[in-house]
Amino acid sequence: MPMALILSSHVAGSRVGGSAQALALAQFKIDPMVVPTVLFGRHPGWGAPGGAHVPIEAFEGMLDGIEANNLFGLTDLVVTGYFASVEQVRAAGRAIDAVRAAPRDAGLRKPYIVVDPVMGDAGKGLYVSPEVAQAIQDVLVSRADLLTPNAWELQRLSGADARDPMAAVRAARLMGRPVLVSSVQRGAEIGVVFADRREAWLAAHQRAENVPSGTGDLLTVLFAAAMLEGQTPSFGLARAVGGLVETVAAAGMWQSPELPIVGVGAKIKNASPTVRIERLA
Repeated sequence: MPMALILSSHVAGSRVGGSAQALALAQFKIDPMVVPTVLFGRHPGWGAPGGAHVPIEAFEGMLDGIEANNLFGLTDLVVTGYFASVEQVRAAGRAIDAVRAAPRDAGLRKPYIVVDPVMGDAGKGLYVSPEVAQAIQDVLVSRADLLTPNAWELQRLSGADARDPMAAVRAARLMGRPVLVSSVQRGAEIGVVFADRREAWLAAHQRAENVPSGTGDLLTVLFAAAMLEGQTPSFGLARAVGGLVETVAAAGMWQSPELPIVGVGAKIKNASPTVRIERLA
Protein backbone atom coordinates (compact mmCIF):
# COMPACT_ATOMS: atom_id res chain seq x y z
CA MET A 1 0.00 0.00 0.00
CA PRO A 2 1.44 3.42 -0.92
CA MET A 3 2.26 5.76 1.96
CA ALA A 4 1.99 9.55 2.07
CA LEU A 5 3.67 12.00 4.44
CA ILE A 6 1.51 15.13 4.82
CA LEU A 7 3.01 18.23 6.43
CA SER A 8 0.15 20.67 6.88
CA SER A 9 -2.63 21.79 9.21
CA HIS A 10 -4.92 19.62 11.30
CA VAL A 11 -8.32 21.27 11.66
CA ALA A 12 -10.72 19.15 13.69
CA GLY A 13 -14.04 20.68 12.66
CA SER A 14 -13.33 21.76 9.07
CA ARG A 15 -12.47 19.76 5.97
CA VAL A 16 -9.29 21.64 5.10
CA GLY A 17 -5.56 21.02 5.25
CA GLY A 18 -3.80 17.79 6.02
CA SER A 19 -6.65 16.17 7.91
CA ALA A 20 -8.95 16.57 4.91
CA GLN A 21 -6.26 15.31 2.55
CA ALA A 22 -5.84 12.17 4.64
CA LEU A 23 -9.56 11.42 4.30
CA ALA A 24 -9.42 11.85 0.52
CA LEU A 25 -6.33 9.65 0.10
CA ALA A 26 -8.10 6.78 1.85
CA GLN A 27 -10.32 6.39 -1.25
CA PHE A 28 -7.15 5.62 -3.23
CA LYS A 29 -5.77 3.13 -0.68
CA ILE A 30 -2.93 5.53 0.13
CA ASP A 31 -1.95 5.33 3.79
CA PRO A 32 -1.44 8.84 5.24
CA MET A 33 0.95 10.02 7.96
CA VAL A 34 -0.07 13.55 8.99
CA VAL A 35 2.46 15.71 10.81
CA PRO A 36 0.45 18.81 11.78
CA THR A 37 1.76 22.36 11.66
CA VAL A 38 -1.23 23.70 13.60
CA LEU A 39 -3.96 22.11 15.72
CA PHE A 40 -7.12 24.12 15.16
CA GLY A 41 -10.75 23.53 16.00
CA ARG A 42 -12.11 25.20 12.87
CA HIS A 43 -10.98 27.02 9.75
CA PRO A 44 -9.95 30.61 10.57
CA GLY A 45 -12.46 31.80 7.97
CA TRP A 46 -15.19 30.97 10.49
CA GLY A 47 -13.56 33.13 13.16
CA ALA A 48 -11.09 32.42 15.95
CA PRO A 49 -10.03 28.83 15.18
CA GLY A 50 -9.13 27.65 18.68
CA GLY A 51 -6.10 25.50 19.28
CA ALA A 52 -2.53 26.58 18.60
CA HIS A 53 0.48 26.38 16.35
CA VAL A 54 2.55 23.23 16.80
CA PRO A 55 5.91 24.09 18.45
CA ILE A 56 8.90 23.31 16.29
CA GLU A 57 10.18 20.81 18.88
CA ALA A 58 6.98 18.78 18.58
CA PHE A 59 6.90 19.08 14.79
CA GLU A 60 10.49 17.89 14.43
CA GLY A 61 9.97 15.24 17.09
CA MET A 62 7.10 13.68 15.13
CA LEU A 63 9.26 13.59 12.01
CA ASP A 64 12.08 12.01 14.02
CA GLY A 65 9.72 9.30 15.25
CA ILE A 66 8.53 8.48 11.73
CA GLU A 67 12.10 8.33 10.49
CA ALA A 68 13.21 6.18 13.43
CA ASN A 69 10.58 3.62 12.45
CA ASN A 70 12.17 3.40 8.97
CA LEU A 71 9.07 4.84 7.32
CA PHE A 72 10.85 7.47 5.22
CA GLY A 73 12.10 4.67 2.97
CA LEU A 74 8.51 3.50 2.47
CA THR A 75 7.10 6.96 1.73
CA ASP A 76 5.82 7.27 -1.84
CA LEU A 77 4.33 10.76 -1.60
CA VAL A 78 5.18 13.89 0.38
CA VAL A 79 2.64 16.74 0.42
CA THR A 80 3.36 20.08 2.05
CA GLY A 81 0.72 22.70 2.75
CA TYR A 82 0.12 25.29 5.46
CA PHE A 83 3.03 26.29 7.70
CA ALA A 84 2.91 28.42 10.83
CA SER A 85 6.61 29.28 11.11
CA VAL A 86 9.83 29.58 9.16
CA GLU A 87 11.33 26.85 11.36
CA GLN A 88 8.61 24.42 10.26
CA VAL A 89 9.33 25.18 6.60
CA ARG A 90 13.04 24.50 7.11
CA ALA A 91 12.25 21.26 8.96
CA ALA A 92 10.00 20.22 6.06
CA GLY A 93 12.88 20.82 3.63
CA ARG A 94 15.15 18.60 5.72
CA ALA A 95 12.44 15.93 5.90
CA ILE A 96 12.03 15.93 2.11
CA ASP A 97 15.78 15.47 1.71
CA ALA A 98 15.74 12.63 4.24
CA VAL A 99 12.86 10.88 2.48
CA ARG A 100 14.71 11.08 -0.81
CA ALA A 101 17.95 9.81 0.75
CA ALA A 102 16.38 6.95 2.71
CA PRO A 103 17.34 3.42 1.58
CA ARG A 104 14.65 1.73 -0.51
CA ASP A 105 14.06 -1.87 -1.45
CA ALA A 106 14.56 -2.72 -5.09
CA GLY A 107 11.47 -1.96 -7.14
CA LEU A 108 10.10 0.74 -4.87
CA ARG A 109 9.36 4.01 -6.66
CA LYS A 110 11.14 7.25 -5.92
CA PRO A 111 9.13 9.53 -3.64
CA TYR A 112 6.94 12.12 -5.36
CA ILE A 113 7.19 15.53 -3.72
CA VAL A 114 4.19 17.86 -3.99
CA VAL A 115 4.52 21.40 -2.66
CA ASP A 116 1.35 23.41 -2.23
CA PRO A 117 2.81 26.88 -1.55
CA VAL A 118 0.03 28.02 0.76
CA MET A 119 0.55 31.77 1.06
CA GLY A 120 -2.58 33.70 0.19
CA ASP A 121 -5.22 34.41 -2.42
CA ALA A 122 -6.62 37.12 -4.66
CA GLY A 123 -8.53 39.76 -2.73
CA LYS A 124 -7.11 38.53 0.57
CA GLY A 125 -3.37 38.88 0.07
CA LEU A 126 -1.00 36.93 2.29
CA TYR A 127 -2.48 34.82 5.06
CA VAL A 128 0.88 33.66 6.30
CA SER A 129 3.63 35.98 7.45
CA PRO A 130 5.93 37.43 4.76
CA GLU A 131 8.78 35.47 6.36
CA VAL A 132 6.93 32.16 6.00
CA ALA A 133 6.01 32.98 2.40
CA GLN A 134 9.64 33.72 1.59
CA ALA A 135 10.82 30.53 3.29
CA ILE A 136 8.38 28.46 1.21
CA GLN A 137 9.77 30.06 -1.93
CA ASP A 138 13.41 29.67 -0.85
CA VAL A 139 13.29 26.22 0.74
CA LEU A 140 10.47 24.16 -0.75
CA VAL A 141 9.87 25.26 -4.34
CA SER A 142 13.21 23.90 -5.56
CA ARG A 143 12.52 20.55 -3.88
CA ALA A 144 9.14 19.99 -5.58
CA ASP A 145 8.33 17.46 -8.27
CA LEU A 146 5.00 19.29 -8.57
CA LEU A 147 3.86 22.73 -7.42
CA THR A 148 0.15 23.33 -6.77
CA PRO A 149 -0.39 27.08 -6.26
CA ASN A 150 -3.50 29.08 -6.94
CA ALA A 151 -3.16 31.76 -9.62
CA TRP A 152 -2.36 34.46 -7.07
CA GLU A 153 0.38 32.36 -5.49
CA LEU A 154 1.85 31.45 -8.89
CA GLN A 155 1.97 35.12 -9.79
CA ARG A 156 3.83 35.87 -6.56
CA LEU A 157 6.28 33.01 -7.11
CA SER A 158 6.95 33.62 -10.80
CA GLY A 159 6.60 37.40 -10.97
CA ALA A 160 4.33 36.97 -14.01
CA ASP A 161 0.59 37.28 -14.57
CA ALA A 162 -1.25 33.97 -14.18
CA ARG A 163 -4.94 34.92 -14.19
CA ASP A 164 -6.03 33.48 -17.55
CA PRO A 165 -5.13 30.05 -18.98
CA MET A 166 -2.32 31.00 -21.36
CA ALA A 167 -0.82 33.43 -18.86
CA ALA A 168 -0.89 30.63 -16.29
CA VAL A 169 0.98 28.34 -18.70
CA ARG A 170 3.67 30.96 -19.29
CA ALA A 171 4.04 31.67 -15.58
CA ALA A 172 4.13 27.96 -14.74
CA ARG A 173 6.95 27.31 -17.19
CA LEU A 174 9.04 29.97 -15.48
CA MET A 175 9.10 27.73 -12.39
CA GLY A 176 11.19 25.03 -14.07
CA ARG A 177 9.01 22.13 -12.88
CA PRO A 178 5.45 20.84 -13.42
CA VAL A 179 2.75 23.11 -12.01
CA LEU A 180 -0.93 22.56 -11.27
CA VAL A 181 -2.50 26.00 -10.88
CA SER A 182 -6.04 26.58 -9.63
CA SER A 183 -8.41 29.58 -9.69
CA VAL A 184 -7.63 30.37 -13.32
CA GLN A 185 -10.27 32.63 -14.86
CA ARG A 186 -11.86 32.22 -18.28
CA GLY A 187 -15.00 34.24 -18.84
CA ALA A 188 -17.87 32.72 -16.88
CA GLU A 189 -15.77 29.65 -16.16
CA ILE A 190 -13.06 28.90 -13.63
CA GLY A 191 -10.47 26.24 -14.11
CA VAL A 192 -7.26 24.44 -13.29
CA VAL A 193 -4.22 24.42 -15.56
CA PHE A 194 -1.51 21.77 -15.63
CA ALA A 195 1.71 22.74 -17.39
CA ASP A 196 5.17 21.29 -17.75
CA ARG A 197 7.78 21.83 -20.46
CA ARG A 198 6.09 19.32 -22.81
CA GLU A 199 2.36 19.93 -22.54
CA ALA A 200 -0.34 22.09 -20.97
CA TRP A 201 -4.01 21.39 -20.24
CA LEU A 202 -7.02 23.25 -18.89
CA ALA A 203 -9.92 21.72 -16.97
CA ALA A 204 -12.70 24.31 -16.84
CA HIS A 205 -16.18 24.36 -15.34
CA GLN A 206 -18.92 26.79 -14.36
CA ARG A 207 -18.40 28.70 -11.13
CA ALA A 208 -20.30 27.51 -8.10
CA GLU A 209 -21.79 29.66 -5.37
CA ASN A 210 -20.82 29.42 -1.69
CA VAL A 211 -17.92 27.03 -2.20
CA PRO A 212 -16.56 25.62 1.09
CA SER A 213 -12.93 26.13 2.05
CA GLY A 214 -10.39 23.40 1.31
CA THR A 215 -10.80 23.00 -2.45
CA GLY A 216 -7.10 23.62 -3.10
CA ASP A 217 -6.09 21.03 -0.50
CA LEU A 218 -8.43 18.47 -2.03
CA LEU A 219 -7.36 19.19 -5.61
CA THR A 220 -3.70 18.72 -4.66
CA VAL A 221 -4.10 15.19 -3.33
CA LEU A 222 -6.57 14.07 -6.01
CA PHE A 223 -4.03 14.96 -8.69
CA ALA A 224 -1.13 13.52 -6.68
CA ALA A 225 -3.00 10.21 -6.34
CA ALA A 226 -3.33 10.01 -10.12
CA MET A 227 0.39 10.62 -10.54
CA LEU A 228 1.18 7.82 -8.08
CA GLU A 229 -1.00 5.53 -10.18
CA GLY A 230 1.08 6.40 -13.25
CA GLN A 231 -1.77 8.19 -15.03
CA THR A 232 -1.14 10.82 -17.70
CA PRO A 233 -1.35 14.47 -16.60
CA SER A 234 -4.44 15.05 -18.76
CA PHE A 235 -6.27 12.10 -17.23
CA GLY A 236 -5.14 13.06 -13.74
CA LEU A 237 -6.32 16.63 -14.30
CA ALA A 238 -9.72 15.56 -15.60
CA ARG A 239 -10.29 13.13 -12.74
CA ALA A 240 -9.00 15.45 -10.01
CA VAL A 241 -11.07 18.44 -11.10
CA GLY A 242 -14.04 16.16 -11.70
CA GLY A 243 -13.81 14.74 -8.19
CA LEU A 244 -13.49 18.23 -6.78
CA VAL A 245 -16.52 19.49 -8.71
CA GLU A 246 -18.60 16.51 -7.60
CA THR A 247 -17.63 17.17 -3.97
CA VAL A 248 -18.52 20.87 -4.22
CA ALA A 249 -21.83 19.98 -5.90
CA ALA A 250 -22.62 17.55 -3.08
CA ALA A 251 -21.88 20.28 -0.53
CA GLY A 252 -24.41 22.51 -2.28
CA MET A 253 -27.02 19.78 -2.56
CA TRP A 254 -26.66 18.82 1.11
CA GLN A 255 -26.29 22.44 2.25
CA SER A 256 -23.02 21.48 3.89
CA PRO A 257 -20.75 24.30 5.03
CA GLU A 258 -17.76 21.95 4.70
CA LEU A 259 -16.57 19.69 1.90
CA PRO A 260 -18.35 16.31 2.39
CA ILE A 261 -15.26 14.25 1.58
CA VAL A 262 -16.39 11.14 3.42
CA GLY A 263 -20.00 11.42 2.28
CA VAL A 264 -19.07 11.68 -1.40
CA GLY A 265 -17.17 8.41 -1.10
CA ALA A 266 -15.92 6.83 -4.32
CA LYS A 267 -17.39 9.65 -6.44
CA ILE A 268 -14.36 11.67 -5.42
CA LYS A 269 -12.41 9.45 -7.84
CA ASN A 270 -14.65 10.16 -10.83
CA ALA A 271 -14.42 12.58 -13.71
CA SER A 272 -17.44 14.87 -14.07
CA PRO A 273 -19.44 15.58 -17.24
CA THR A 274 -19.54 19.24 -16.17
CA VAL A 275 -15.74 19.59 -16.56
CA ARG A 276 -14.37 20.53 -19.98
CA ILE A 277 -10.81 19.49 -20.86
CA GLU A 278 -8.81 21.50 -23.39
CA ARG A 279 -5.21 21.16 -24.56
CA LEU A 280 -3.41 24.49 -24.40
CA ALA A 281 0.06 23.53 -25.62
